[in-house]
Amino acid sequence: MRYIFLLFAVFLISSCAEEPQLQFDTLILNGLVFSGEDVEPAIHAVGISGDRISFVGDIQNYSYEATTIVDASGKWVTPGFIDPHSHGLEDLFSGENGAGLNNLSQGVTSVFYGNDGYGSPNIAEQFAELEDQGIRYNLAFFVGHGAVRSQVMGRENRPPTTAELSEMKTIVAQAMQEGALGLSTGLFYVPGTYANTDEVVELSKVAAEYGGVYESHIRDESNYNIGLIAAVQEVIDISRRAEIPVHIAHIKALGVDLWGQSQAVISLIEEAQAEGMQISADQYPWLASGIQIHKAIVPSWALEGTEEEIQARLNDPELLPTIKEEMTENIRRRGGPDSLLVVISPDQSLEGNTLAGLANQWDMPAVDAALKILSLGVIEPWTRVASFNMSEADVEAFMAEPWVMTSSDGTNGHPRKYASFANKYRQYVADKPVLTPQQFVHRSSALVAETFSIAERGYLRADYFADIAIIDPQNYRPGADFANWNELATGVEYVFVNGAAAIVDSEPQPIFVGRSLRRN
Repeated sequence: MRYIFLLFAVFLISSCAEEPQLQFDTLILNGLVFSGEDVEPAIHAVGISGDRISFVGDIQNYSYEATTIVDASGKWVTPGFIDPHSHGLEDLFSGENGAGLNNLSQGVTSVFYGNDGYGSPNIAEQFAELEDQGIRYNLAFFVGHGAVRSQVMGRENRPPTTAELSEMKTIVAQAMQEGALGLSTGLFYVPGTYANTDEVVELSKVAAEYGGVYESHIRDESNYNIGLIAAVQEVIDISRRAEIPVHIAHIKALGVDLWGQSQAVISLIEEAQAEGMQISADQYPWLASGIQIHKAIVPSWALEGTEEEIQARLNDPELLPTIKEEMTENIRRRGGPDSLLVVISPDQSLEGNTLAGLANQWDMPAVDAALKILSLGVIEPWTRVASFNMSEADVEAFMAEPWVMTSSDGTNGHPRKYASFANKYRQYVADKPVLTPQQFVHRSSALVAETFSIAERGYLRADYFADIAIIDPQNYRPGADFANWNELATGVEYVFVNGAAAIVDSEPQPIFVGRSLRRN
C-alpha cells in the first residue's frame, strides 16, 4: 500500500514538473476583478494573449511568463464598458487625434451609434470607412427610421404609400444584412413623429427577421402629445405585434408635470416582461437632458419641410400666435425659462446664458427671446440647450431597476458626453449607494452585451475579447460639468481594446485597434 502511495506521489510531482508554462502578452495581477456579472468581485489575475483574455483566476500555483505585468493592487479590473446610446460619430469621421478619448477615459471600449432614428442606412459603408482610418474603440450601428424615412419621403407629415413603405422595408433589410443591431426610432422628432404605429411595426418586423432589436426615443417622454404612459405602451405594443425585443432610450419622466410617474412606467414595463416580452432601457445619470432648442419648444407641426419653410411659419402673422402659445407651454413644462441653458449656438455670446437671462438682457418675454434664437437657424445651424427637467427621485427609481443600463446620449455642450459613466459611479455608487459596485459594472458592460447580442464581450472570461479597464475607485470621477462640458474623466489608469493598451498609466496611447461589432 505504501509502495502504491509513493508511486502516486512521484506521478504527481512529475505531472506538476511537466505542466506547461503559461505565456501572456500582458498579465494583470492583484486587482479586484469584476467579472461583469452581478456578483461580488474577487482578487484575481487576468491574462491577455493576443486580442483575447487567456486567463482569469488565482495564478499562484502556475508557472508563467508575461511580456508586460501590471500591478493592479487597490484597483478595479473590469470589462470594458459599453455605451449603447451616443451621438459622437462625427468626432470619429473628423479624424481628430483626440477623437474618442471622452469614452476611453471613462473605461468605455465599445459605443453604439445611430440612435434616436438618426442612423444612416449605409452600415457597411460606415464600417469600412472607419475601419480604414482606424478607431480607438469598438463600435456598432443601428439603422435609423428617421434617416430611412427622410431618404424615401423627405420631411413630409403623412403616411407612406404602399410603394414607399416597401422601399423603406428594403432599405432596413439591407442595413440588417450589413450588420445593424436593429431599428432605432425618434418618434418625438421630425420626421419620426409623423409616422404612425403601424408604419413602425412593419419596419420592426423586418429587423426582427434578422434577430434585431427595436430601440426607441419614445413618442413622448413628457406630456407633449400622447403622454409618457401611452408612449411606453406604444413600445410594448410594437414589441408584441412585431415580435421583437424592444429597448427604451434614455428612460426618464421629463418635466414637472411628470415627476413621480417613474413608478407607473416601471410597473407597466414589468407587467409586459412578466408576459414574456423582452424590454430594456438605458439611462444617463443627469437631471438635465440635452436637445436642440427647436426640438424642445417648437411644436412639431411647425417643423415640417425646409429651413425656409420653417422660418416662414415662425414669421407668419397668422400662425405666430398659435406657435407662441404652444412654445410658451413647452417652456413651462420643461421647468420654465430658467431651466433652459444655452450650451451651443451659432452666436457664441449666447452660450452659458439661460433663456430667462437672455430675455432679461433683451427686455422681452421668454418666448420672444426663444424666437430670436431660432432666427439664427433651426435645421442648420441650430442652438442646443441643457434642459433641467428631471427629478432626482425618478432618476434613482429607474436606475435601481435591473433592466436599466448605463448610457451617455453623448452630445456636444452637455457633460454627459465626457462624464456619464464616471458621474454615475461617483454620484450613485460612491457618494450615494443607489447601486453596488458590481451592479454598476454589470449594467455598464455585460447587461448591454447580452441585451444587444454582442458576442464575447462584456465579461472578463477566458477566450473573450480583451476589452478591459483598470480603475482607481478613489479617483474615478467626472472632470466635466455644465460650465466645462468637455473635460476628460479621471481615475482610469489602463484600458485595453482587443488586447492592445489604449491607456497606460492614465496616458492615452496612439492605438487604433477598435473593430466593427455587427449583429450576432
